[in-house]
Amino acid sequence: MNPPSSSATVSRPSACPGLLRIVPARDGGLCRVKLPGGRLTAVQARAIATASELWASGVLELTNRANLQLRGVRPEGAEALVAELQGAGLGPADPAADDVRNLLLSPAAGRDPQQVRDVRPLATDLLALLEGDRRLHGLSPKFALQLDGGEALARLDHPHDVWLSACPEGYALGLAGTPLDGPLGLIPLGREVATMALLLHRFLDLANSEQHRMRQLLAQHPAEELLAGLDLLPVPPSPRVPAATAQRLGSHPQRQAGFHWIGAQPALGRLPATSLARVADLAERLGNGELHLTPWQGLLLPDVPVDQAPELLTALASLDLTTDPVAPLARLIACTGSSGCAKGQADTKGDALRLAERLPADVEVHLSGCPRSCALAGQAPHTLLAVAPGRYDLFVRDATQPGPGQRRATHLSLDEAAAWLARSPSDA
Repeated sequence: MNPPSSSATVSRPSACPGLLRIVPARDGGLCRVKLPGGRLTAVQARAIATASELWASGVLELTNRANLQLRGVRPEGAEALVAELQGAGLGPADPAADDVRNLLLSPAAGRDPQQVRDVRPLATDLLALLEGDRRLHGLSPKFALQLDGGEALARLDHPHDVWLSACPEGYALGLAGTPLDGPLGLIPLGREVATMALLLHRFLDLANSEQHRMRQLLAQHPAEELLAGLDLLPVPPSPRVPAATAQRLGSHPQRQAGFHWIGAQPALGRLPATSLARVADLAERLGNGELHLTPWQGLLLPDVPVDQAPELLTALASLDLTTDPVAPLARLIACTGSSGCAKGQADTKGDALRLAERLPADVEVHLSGCPRSCALAGQAPHTLLAVAPGRYDLFVRDATQPGPGQRRATHLSLDEAAAWLARSPSDA
């Protein structure tokens, strides 16, 4: 499926969908809307819902980079759909920058009581760098930055090519692919954007046509070559406080007295367009009119007065959104699967719903339709990798192994997988 003519000057060969590049999938065209810092206004959410119902399947997906996808875009509606989304401000000022707006924040940035610093102003500056520096438009659509302000609600296990972590003296800098992915130096306050510009230009200087990601580059070049001349300081011994990812769901107090954020998650990250419109109405009536997407395929509504939080929790539950982090569907991740992806070997969404009925307590599982692992970057505690319809190989997390970890069982049915997951660690 071809994008509208307005994007003809910015498209480049890529399998990654974007706002201006709708790619074909088994269930129709796929349009990915990259959201700045995962933020979405209620007005924009309703525009997405309307566009999805008019020109696509009415099915939306929340991604593990806090973006949003419209599935089932019809060829005759593609141009109108993109125009509707652009009219709502869902896109960069320069269309050529759409691919590279990959910057992950905590959905609670600026509101998390644990944060070291409010990173939202720096996020705005870094996105302006990515959009305004035309040479950086040559970065891969998968190349991503992470900005960690020390929040309790942070996706620290989500690998990114370059990450910054706030500390009192500045920002620790890390690169994917270095030993233990640990910090390599400290960027002093006020030097963040200039340092990132130098680093990203250096990456493009060194990378060849096969090196699209930081790990690929560092397999051939030492990190010291990439960092030379950046004037980094030693990282002070101030370890980051551990994250508390359970706070992605339910009601939690903000640093602003009298307000909570409310987190919710649709089943397996898939949300009907009508439900998104309803959530937008709730955000306006009970919150501040914003929706924050999370890298756990969920939603967070900030600035909810404490006395209105129970009403919002009840309303979200009525839309079949999970607000309990121990609920089975909060512990399952599944890719699109064979119903929407030609590479999928099984109906992972349907199988995950069936597995949820018998998922043991405290067990977390990722169902992947093929080895690409599109729904989760990194390793889950348990991964079921499809090998045929209704059949999976089972892996357990093992940082010494590539891909999903260590293979522990093969060609399991769902019943057999559930029985395996129910075993105690000593039995397994």
